[in-house]
Amino acid sequence: MWDKQLELTVDKLLPCGAKILAAAGKAPSDEAPSPFICLRDLDGDGEAELAGAYRWVGETFFTVWKNGADGWYAVQTLSSRKAVICDLHTAPVTSSEKFDVIIGWQADGEAALIQTRHDWPFVLTTREAGEAGEAEPAALAVYEWTQRGLLNRAMPPLSYHKLEVADLESAAGEDGIAEIILWQQEEGGVYTADVYKWNGERLQQANDRFPSYFQQIAAQLREQAKERPEDASLWYQLASAEQKAGLPAQAVHSLATAVKLRPSSAGKWQSVIRLIRSELQTRAALYPAPVKTAEGTKWGYIDRNGRFIISPRFDYAEDFQNNGLAVVQANNHSGLINQLGIFVVGPIYQSIAPFSEGRAAVVDDRGFRVIDERGNMLTAMPYSYIGTYKEGRAVFTKVDAQGRSHYGYLDLSGTEIIPPVYMSANDFQDGRALVQVREGEFALIDRSGKALHSYQHPYVGPPGDGLLAFSETESGPKGYINESGEVVIPPQFSVALPFEAGRAIVNASRNFSENLYGLIDKTGAYVIKPEYNDINMLGAGRLAVGRAKDPSKPYIGSAYAITDTDGRFLTDFLYDQVAEYKEGVASATDGQRTFFIDRTGHVARNLPVVPGSGTLTLEGELVKAFVDQRISYYDRSGKLVWKQNTAIPLTGQYRVVEHKYAPNRDYLVYYPEIRGMANRQAQEAVNQRLRELSQIKPIDPNAQLDYNYFGDFAVAFFKNRLVELELTGYNYPFGAAHGMPTMTFVPIDLVSGRIYALKDLFKPGSDYVRVLSDIVGNQIKNNPEYSYVFPDSFKGISPDQPFYVKENALYLYFAPYEIAPYAAGFPTFRIPFSQIADIIGENGDFWRSFH
Repeated sequence: MWDKQLELTVDKLLPCGAKILAAAGKAPSDEAPSPFICLRDLDGDGEAELAGAYRWVGETFFTVWKNGADGWYAVQTLSSRKAVICDLHTAPVTSSEKFDVIIGWQADGEAALIQTRHDWPFVLTTREAGEAGEAEPAALAVYEWTQRGLLNRAMPPLSYHKLEVADLESAAGEDGIAEIILWQQEEGGVYTADVYKWNGERLQQANDRFPSYFQQIAAQLREQAKERPEDASLWYQLASAEQKAGLPAQAVHSLATAVKLRPSSAGKWQSVIRLIRSELQTRAALYPAPVKTAEGTKWGYIDRNGRFIISPRFDYAEDFQNNGLAVVQANNHSGLINQLGIFVVGPIYQSIAPFSEGRAAVVDDRGFRVIDERGNMLTAMPYSYIGTYKEGRAVFTKVDAQGRSHYGYLDLSGTEIIPPVYMSANDFQDGRALVQVREGEFALIDRSGKALHSYQHPYVGPPGDGLLAFSETESGPKGYINESGEVVIPPQFSVALPFEAGRAIVNASRNFSENLYGLIDKTGAYVIKPEYNDINMLGAGRLAVGRAKDPSKPYIGSAYAITDTDGRFLTDFLYDQVAEYKEGVASATDGQRTFFIDRTGHVARNLPVVPGSGTLTLEGELVKAFVDQRISYYDRSGKLVWKQNTAIPLTGQYRVVEHKYAPNRDYLVYYPEIRGMANRQAQEAVNQRLRELSQIKPIDPNAQLDYNYFGDFAVAFFKNRLVELELTGYNYPFGAAHGMPTMTFVPIDLVSGRIYALKDLFKPGSDYVRVLSDIVGNQIKNNPEYSYVFPDSFKGISPDQPFYVKENALYLYFAPYEIAPYAAGFPTFRIPFSQIADIIGENGDFWRSFH
């Protein structure tokens, strides 16, 4: 309900005989029209201005008054003799700092004055645009207050029949800036809507950013279409709404219904038909793409032209699967989105496996479960493990009170179709699966769990081409038996992989003492002699045969040649890595370039060749390159479509620029450089320190290193003049069980160039080491989250303890193995600033840099 006193105030400011205009719609709590007056801060000075629309001597006026020492005084008046005001709203359209005035101007003859309230003789109402039949449209004006007064920002001119103003919710939520929705009346009374948003320079159509708005419209129209299924106008309108809601498949159905009911109108809807076709093609192929931002790396999805269709807002994003769903991460949890970027399953799981046969395994705090493509939970209880569905069955594991694992199978409903009675179990293939019944006994079972064959051996491997690897003693050599259990190839190998297409990879070393890999046929005869460092099946009748780069250190890796399954070498040992064949080509790299090879083993023509080492994959119309730890996309002719950004804007002045250092095929670092600091000497000192911390050091380009090193960085936090960079590294010694990660946070003052230490956060002389040590110690003792910490390993923090800051808290962390197992990563402890407020140096440079 409006403030009647406000109207009386406006009425006193009007010329004698002037009458306030009002909307034709009724107020929620009164039958009276809502008058066109407002009290809003239009100029952003923190004080509200009074504004109103009125008619006087046959002319329409809109006046803004400010409140001075002597009362209200007019600061600007707009007027027109040829048009009246049919809509008036105030909302933050061009800026969140102040309100703009949104006015609909309508030709005087079409927006006649139709009603006078007897109890409010000074209020007139105007007819709502389009209320009676196909009225003439109104012209939109969006007035922003400037130093020159109100300026209309709705240029070029926009017209409409109905108007809405609201802060719509996009996929990223509301942003405090209002959008303008313009409804147009088409032939036959059909209304279609378009959303406009301020882009910094003008109002721009932004339908694709607000699919949820059009989904609501489409839902309402569907209900109306159920009541009036023969109304062609409704079906045309529904098709338009569904197209804008990002539902092209539904739009095609609705449009077909409309054309069937009223074929004569189809020609006038050709633009919508083209949009629907384009949307179908676009949504058919979306590609995950990461962008480095001031809030860290964010992932979205691009189309085949490199245009973001789903904005970068996820912490991580995987490829869309055949069911139109993709796994994304937000707030350290995984969820599922559709091709609109809308969550079908919210980010509530620790992980979500790829779908298979319409089912996916998910992991939460309780364990593994199974969901369907709508996110419905199918399993009645959590399990310690659930595998991928194959032939309607998925392996699951239960752990008993003694910590022993028992394996069984779930069906597609999530029910235990085969109970957990096995010591191990494999996936089904051709209606059969290998299980271990007990020590020294294996069986081949059918989908009901019935044993087809039983094998009394200490080891039996999964079947392939009708043969199974086996060994006669616990750690003895391996050979092959057939499904009936008869020995076909006597035990003689340390490694015996399943047969594929009549061939199997074996290691002729009987005790793993050396790498003597070869390829055998089903008689046990060698097709490729057992003298290689490793061999990989590539599909398409091809193998990658690896020869040790350094025979004295085979763990360093191999150089690969391509052979066929008859052992014919098609190339020399040219490649560092080779992937499996797909569509007749395979990704390969020689350490300097990454490319595709054809079935002859040579570089494929007319496909991209990318500098650096990595992999290429065919993804629909595009080629995805993951080369030198960075993602880019190319079309199939090799034209670059999209690549990751190398500049991270912080403000208009400051940015962080990425540089690449790759002196050796086993040494790669991406390191940051700060730009925009006024003190160039301080900036150079900061950047030199960043290079040192990023491990930019001389490396012999021709040396064969005995380790691999990769370094990277991200903006971990940015506020005011503080930017905090996270530098990460991973050093993997060849042949080791795992590498050693490093993590360093660098808080930098962009004005002074100072790199802050932990002590700089606290008052001089404060015993911050003791205070923080006590807090961390209490967390380890009382919080079950830290039960992994080695007993008695924490002795307190050091004065220069590794740390980082966020908006409201300090974080202290430890290196792997320092106080916990390697698997725990970097044990981290959050300490809210409110908990240590008495020792924080609030007048110190560090604190003031981000407060």
